[in-house]
Amino acid sequence: MKTEDLIEKLKGIQTVESVKDSLKVSRNKAVYYIYRLRKQGYVKTKRVSGGKRVYSISFENRMKGTSYYEIINENSPVKITTPSIYKIYGKKPTLEETLVFAVKTGSLRTVLAALALFRKISNWSRLYQLAKQNRIERQIGALYDLARKIMKTRRMTEKFRSSALPKKNYSFVYFIPGLKSRDFEEIENTWKIYLPFNKKDLRDYL
Repeated sequence: MKTEDLIEKLKGIQTVESVKDSLKVSRNKAVYYIYRLRKQGYVKTKRVSGGKRVYSISFENRMKGTSYYEIINENSPVKITTPSIYKIYGKKPTLEETLVFAVKTGSLRTVLAALALFRKISNWSRLYQLAKQNRIERQIGALYDLARKIMKTRRMTEKFRSSALPKKNYSFVYFIPGLKSRDFEEIENTWKIYLPFNKKDLRDYL
């Protein structure tokens, strides 16, 4: 049987017995098919209670997708977990895309962890384009200034800064509704953004 046909028939969660029943083959043949697909990268194996093996079979397993959260955890001392893993297949998201994603989550922990990305951000033109598309230029600018206070970062370009800074008639906005900083008011005044962090929140970076 062709690999594509096997995956189409078996995609999802399987056991040896369910593969045997689905394909109407012997147990030995079912074990062989699982082994064959696993060798090609289409199977993830997990043990459940009683030591029984279950197999997750899909085309995506071989594509080795990456989640934004995995990228953040690779680069940050602040680790995050999430019950929902959003995988991106076909290419690894850039740090610039990951930073914008983190800001858009509105999650304190995710944004805090993503501060570490400023250590390696290099494509400021792309970051500005993404920030502008999502209307978060000021948020990115304020986070950058905050990151500079606690770690060494790549330098933001003057073009990014001058384009992202608020105009005189801009009003203050909250990064996260209802939260403002007691320790970083200078940054808040520069960007007209109320930051949700104080010094104690950044202890993992210090």
